[in-house]
Amino acid sequence: MTNEIVLIAHNLRSCNNVGSLLRTADGLGVKTVYLSGYTPYPKYKLDKRLPYIRDRVDRKIKKTSLGAEKYIEWVHEESINEVLNLLKRKKYQIVALEQAENAIDINKFKITNKIALIVGREVEGIEEEILNEVDSIVSIPMLGKKESFNVVQAAAMTIYAFRYFDY
Repeated sequence: MTNEIVLIAHNLRSCNNVGSLLRTADGLGVKTVYLSGYTPYPKYKLDKRLPYIRDRVDRKIKKTSLGAEKYIEWVHEESINEVLNLLKRKKYQIVALEQAENAIDINKFKITNKIALIVGREVEGIEEEILNEVDSIVSIPMLGKKESFNVVQAAAMTIYAFRYFDY
């Protein structure tokens, strides 16, 4: 069982997905959620966004987080490179959840004690330059006709597998 999992949500557009990710991360024992790029984030004490934008985004996130943003550690950092550098220094295995030719099926992936899972844009996926910086890419096998799951569903399945499956 993995001891520490952190989640990086990079360039997500949907406040609803961010709120759901925070709630899911709380329920699955994720240590920290990093919200990077243009991913929306809840308001915080030293927030520099315009008040009407900050409050509107915060309301939308809270609609699906149901208060999880109060209980889980989350960090807004625009630069994913800053996040990746920090986590590499802390010896996290950086893993992207993405459909790619070289992706490893999550059922066959060998986990370590410290994993940082990156999820990305809902339609376009994680940018190639980020995929080039990760240690591994994992994917979830699809059994139906659709090509992918919603980002929150995919993150939940992967975190659960990392947390509870002993490969």
